[in-house]
Amino acid sequence: MLNNQIAKNVIDYAMFHGADFCELFVEKSKFQIINVLDSKVNSINSGIDSGIGVRILYGTKALYGYTNSFQEKDLIDVVKKLVANDTKKQILTALPLHAFEVQNIHPTLLSLSSNSVETEEKIRFLMTIDEAARKVSSKISQVNGLTNLKEQKIEIFNSEGLYATDTRHYTRLVASVYAKDGNNQQSSYDGPGALMGWDFAAGIDPEKMAINVAKRAVEKLSAADCPSGKMPVIIDNGFGGVIFHEACGHLLETTSVAKKSSVFHDKMGEQIAHSAVSAVDDGLIQNAWGSINIDDEGMPTQRTQLIKDGILTSFMVDKVGAMKTGFERTGSGRRQSYKFAPTSRMRNTYIEAGPHKLEDLIATVDHGIYCKKMGGGSVDPGTGEFNFSADESYLIENGKVTKLLKAATLIGTGPQTLSKISMVANNLDLATGMCGSSSGSVPVTVGQAALKVDEILVGGQK
Repeated sequence: MLNNQIAKNVIDYAMFHGADFCELFVEKSKFQIINVLDSKVNSINSGIDSGIGVRILYGTKALYGYTNSFQEKDLIDVVKKLVANDTKKQILTALPLHAFEVQNIHPTLLSLSSNSVETEEKIRFLMTIDEAARKVSSKISQVNGLTNLKEQKIEIFNSEGLYATDTRHYTRLVASVYAKDGNNQQSSYDGPGALMGWDFAAGIDPEKMAINVAKRAVEKLSAADCPSGKMPVIIDNGFGGVIFHEACGHLLETTSVAKKSSVFHDKMGEQIAHSAVSAVDDGLIQNAWGSINIDDEGMPTQRTQLIKDGILTSFMVDKVGAMKTGFERTGSGRRQSYKFAPTSRMRNTYIEAGPHKLEDLIATVDHGIYCKKMGGGSVDPGTGEFNFSADESYLIENGKVTKLLKAATLIGTGPQTLSKISMVANNLDLATGMCGSSSGSVPVTVGQAALKVDEILVGGQK
């Protein structure tokens, strides 16, 4: 994409002006999004975006700019503007560029650029979702299906001599269903995804996915009111991990640790969770939505043990985070695109499986809530205070799951909740999501095995 000599000349120009580090992030991305709404093709959007991000460091001070031009003079102009107020005498020189061989551990067969999959095939997939969902009940009022494919090619050059390239293929399949009975309207959703091309769809049964989502929406129409107050809660696997991701994961990124805005910034090696809790951020899971071969700074990805038996063992660390905190990099530097400077971000983040069965957890609860599927919520990134709704939840009475509930909301803080997780089941599962932060929106996976929180505030109806 970018001529290597041009890259070297631009980096040399930055170093001549006294920069301690210079990096070029080159990107060319293709995307296609197809949306079927209420049995009709609502939209087909596709396009190409390309550009180059330039990052310059003076110590830990980061300067960032970008351009859509691949011309040397335009890249030099970006550097001129960035260094205008920070130019100093040259101390360092850029090292010669050496290609770093990236091992692709995420194979795919049907890439977006291969043109081997026709648009009609994707539309048929979505129409199957629409038809299957509507057959579930006459109360289905709206069906929304979506396929989202992206191919991202990147190159990274830096003044330490790194030259690395990678290609990432993303596919996500979404079914969203609304059911209505008079003024009562309920919805449900599923959106699996993978770091793969369209071949990922071969492993997804659109009819089964649609039926499951539609049934959940219809059943919620007759759900009972949810009790409120402090009580034990069982949070099931998969997307249940969104609470750990939002309320705790962000507090373990050096983006917040370096600023001491995380309550965990000085807790390394200390007990921050119940001994039942071990948590990981892993970029190596084959074809997982949040996986990468290399991060957006060119470092190979890895498996990072964040918490082991309740003890804080690592943070998620990018280059600048390492410089500010002294912790070793973990291959966690990520960004949405060339328009963003990288920061420490999560990849596939989950609480590891424990020794129990799900029914063992439920059996310990006399009166509480079983959250089978979590929904969205909000979090204070500084404190980890959260407010999350459950998309599907049930009442637990005398150790048995009894009736479906509506409008269950979990309220608490990440640090406090970690200390009250007393049991973890053996049914680890992962779920797809998007995470927004200072370096944009990136694909992430959340997950956990089912777990028991001994006490948490539940918002519902008395």
